[in-house]
Amino acid sequence: MAVPKILIPFYSRTGTVARLAEAIAAGARAEGAEVRLRRAREVIPDDMMAAVPGWKESADALNGQYEAPTADDAVWADGIIFGTPTRFGSVSSELKAYIDSLGGLWATGKLVGKAGSAFAASSQPHGGNEVTTLSLYPVLAHLGLIIVPTGYADGAMFAGAGSPYGASVISGHPPAGPSDAEIAVAQFQGKRVTQIAKKLIAA
Repeated sequence: MAVPKILIPFYSRTGTVARLAEAIAAGARAEGAEVRLRRAREVIPDDMMAAVPGWKESADALNGQYEAPTADDAVWADGIIFGTPTRFGSVSSELKAYIDSLGGLWATGKLVGKAGSAFAASSQPHGGNEVTTLSLYPVLAHLGLIIVPTGYADGAMFAGAGSPYGASVISGHPPAGPSDAEIAVAQFQGKRVTQIAKKLIAA
C-alpha cells in the first residue's frame, strides 16, 4: 500500500499552534504517514511586527524551523490539515494568504478527492476556536477536499479538549500549552485524517 502523505500548513505567532501541529503530525506518523509541516509567512510590514514585542524574533525562529507552504506541497499531499490561531473569530490572514495562492489548483481540480481537516487556537475559552475551525470547512469544500472531522470517534474527545470539528488549544495569557488533553485530540486528528487518506488512496 502507498504511504499516505499529509500536509499540515499552519500559522503560528508564538509557537503554540506549531506545537499543536507537531502533535497532529505525530498522530499521522504513528499511522504510517509521511508528513510535511509548513508555516505560513507574515503578510504585514516589518514595522508593524516590530511594534509587538517578540513577534519578529518568534517569526524568525519558527521560519528557521519550518519551510513555507507551497502549491506543490498541496499537490503532493493525500490529506491537508489547515491550522490557524483565531483572528476576531476567523482564520489568520497569514494562513488565508496561502489558501488564496491555491486558486490555480482549484481551477484545475488538482485537490479534488483529497482528505481535508482543520484545527485552531485561541487565548481564551470563548475566543472562537470552533467558529474558526468551521470557517475553514467551506474552504475545504471549495477545494474539493473530503472533509474529515474529529467527531467523537476516540476516547480523547471526551476529556474536554478540542471539538468534534477539529483539535484546538486555549493558550491563555501569556501563551502556553497545548495541554496533555489537547495534544491527545491533536494526535487523534492526525491519525484519523491519515486513516481516511489511506482509504481514499485505496479507492
